[in-house]
Formats: sequence, C-alpha cells, structure tokens
Amino acid sequence: MPGRCVIGLQWGDEAKGKLVDLLTKEHDLVVRFQGGANAGHTVVVGEEVYKLSLLPSGILTPGVTCVIAGGVVVNPAKAIAELDELAGRSVEGLQRLRISDRAHVIMPWHFAEDRVLDKSTGEAENIGTTQRGIGPCYRDKVGRSFALRFGDLYRSDLRAKIEHRVDAKNRLLSVMSDAFEPLDATAIYNEYRGYADRLEQHVCDTTELLLSAAEADKKILYEGAQGALLDVDHGTFPFVTSSNSSGVGVPAGAGVPPKHVNHTLGVVKAYSTRVGGGPFPTEQDNQDGQYLRERGNEYGTVTRRPRRCGWLDAVAVRYTARLSGADSIAVMLLDVLSGLEEIKICTEYEIDGVRSRDFPTHVDDLRRVTPRYESVPGWAEDVTDCRSLEELPENARAYLNRVSELVGVPVEFVSVGPGRDQTIPAEGRPLVAATA
Repeated sequence: MPGRCVIGLQWGDEAKGKLVDLLTKEHDLVVRFQGGANAGHTVVVGEEVYKLSLLPSGILTPGVTCVIAGGVVVNPAKAIAELDELAGRSVEGLQRLRISDRAHVIMPWHFAEDRVLDKSTGEAENIGTTQRGIGPCYRDKVGRSFALRFGDLYRSDLRAKIEHRVDAKNRLLSVMSDAFEPLDATAIYNEYRGYADRLEQHVCDTTELLLSAAEADKKILYEGAQGALLDVDHGTFPFVTSSNSSGVGVPAGAGVPPKHVNHTLGVVKAYSTRVGGGPFPTEQDNQDGQYLRERGNEYGTVTRRPRRCGWLDAVAVRYTARLSGADSIAVMLLDVLSGLEEIKICTEYEIDGVRSRDFPTHVDDLRRVTPRYESVPGWAEDVTDCRSLEELPENARAYLNRVSELVGVPVEFVSVGPGRDQTIPAEGRPLVAATA
C-alpha cells in the first residue's frame, strides 16, 4: 500500500493531525498537498503538545521526509517560525522538510487584500476568513498575472517582479479602501530575500521527488487540511476554503497520479463542528452545543475562535466519504459524548416536505434543511482509559456501529482522548460491515 491519504470528512478540525502522527511511522514520506497556514493541527506526544498550521504533522517522527507540495500556499515567515519553535523544543531531523518550488508564496499584499475584502462583505456573505492571505494568494495563482512561486524567490528578476506587483496592488487597494497604507516594494524584497535564504536548503522540485518515490514503492502518506465540506468545488460554496480539501484534491495538489493513492482514511468527529459563516443543519445553539464545545475544547487551534457545535450529520459525512473515496473512517473525540443520556444523529434532510439522504448542491437549499434525527442511548462511563473495543461501553459501540452503517464505510480507528495511546485500532477489521 504505497499511497494513503487522511482526509477530514466534515468542516475541518476533525483531529486529522493525530491520525497522521500515528500513521507516519508506517511511511517514508508525509505530504501536505493543499491549504496554507490556516489549518491547525494539534498533536500530543507524551506530555508535550505541538500546534502546527503549515508543517506536516509527520515532522515529529524521526526518519520521515516531510513535503509541502505545490498545491499549498506558503507563508514563509510562518514556516520559519514553526521550524524554529520545533528546533527550540529539541525536535530532530527538521532538515528533512522539503518545500515545493512550485508552491505559491503568500505576500504582504495578500494579507492586505484579505483585510480589505473581509470588511467589504455583508454579514450574510461573510465567509469567516482567518485573514492569513490564503484566499487572495489562491486567487492570484488562478489569475496568473500577479502570482509568485517559491522558485521565483531565487531568480535574478525577483526585485523587478515585486516592484511590478506592488505598484499594481497599491493602485487596486487604494481604490478599495481609503484607509489602505501603500506597500513598500524595497522593504518587501529585503524581507522575502531573507526568508528565501533561511529556507533555501528545503526548497526543491517535490513533484519529481514524489513521483520517483511512488515509482520506487516508497510508502507515502498524504495529509489533508481543512475538511471535505470546505472543498472549493464540492463543498458548501461560497462558505469554503480556496483549495480542493476533499480526497479529489490529492493528485493535483501533490503532483502524483491517482494510481499512486491506494487507500483513503476519512476522519470524522463523533459530533459536528464548524468555524466561520455558512449553513450548519445540525448546529445546536443551546445547552447541548455548549456541552460539546466545553467537553471537546472546541476553540480553533490557529484562531482560538469558538467553534459552532452540533450533532453528527450522517447525510453530509456519507456524501464526503463517497466524494473522497473513503475506504475506512476514524471516529475521533468519542469521549466528548460521555455523560449524555441521549445522542442524536441526523439521518435525513427534509426540504419543502421532501426527505432525502442526498447532500444539496446549493448553499441556499442547505439553509432550508430541516434535519431529521435518530436518537440513540448515550453512556455515562468515562471512556478515556479504554484501550480496546471490548472495553468501550455497549452503547458507545452501538453508536459507532450505527455511524458506520449510515456512512457506508467501516470504522478503522476510534479516538477516546488526545494522547497517542488513546486511539483504538479496530484490529484490522470493521466494527460493522458497511451496509449503507
């Protein structure tokens, strides 16, 4: 099984980083293939807690090459800051990081555009951007005229390219905002040349690296950021991220053909969360939602924004599991549900009196959804010390079985806490046969 990917099946924050950290030891390379520094991954190793937003979670495992592929947009200052923090905490092997020379660079004008555009949208259309320049950088990438790739930082015409872009962006942004302060091309050139010097040892043609590794049957783990419902083409547009964050984005972002991706592990919380704007059919803006938020510490890794919380949406997860080609799923944060007498799962949507298990293509239809729930009994027991399926309460196992039935994919892992040893494998077998 040379190629495996880990994909979030909800709106992100599914604890993908923990699964990547656990699976890394079985692989030779770990690859981030999309997104940017708006993707917070928290990994707990013993008593140490690591919060990463750009570097692959596999960076914490010795001997593994970690790759930031061409589909990622990179804030070089953030990459350096994370490398320096890990070095200060005695993490070894940081020289194993590779950054694609095709990856696009987030520049100061992208941060400025994010701030200006975020203020210009009405409340109903505000997508809740983290204002880290991600969207504007992807927009320039697609627009082609003002983009800069990592390889450009080492070219002799870099200063001229920056001057040209700063002149155009200053004129554009001054029209959009009276409060805009013009960008200084010389200061930007000096700043980014410094970043380029610091990172030069890591920059290479990662497409060639990954193709050669795949053809040599090296084991590669592809690490998704955000979640499939935030996919720019297949998610809850426009309340999405700026890249293909579902499983369909792996080949394009990493630069490898689909034949080299042999297994997809979908990651899902035992409930649902969302950050930012957009419809959320199973949201519980009530005591139940607050219970989930506090029990699950549902505050953003990157932003510390409180996450919106609700019951598991099996309609949405079934859709993203199919979209991403999930072969199995990992159910995370099961421990958060302990103490609830009753747990609900959304099994169908109702729109204008018509029930369906299909996920709507238009966000306005998703807003009109009335979720139809199935209630299952909860459990009072604390499951954080469970280390096997048999140790889980009967009602917890029944809940996992029902989720698997509804999604149509077997459960491979169950997480009952943040620690590495709090992830229960399904012993190479599904908890229940996929029937949906």
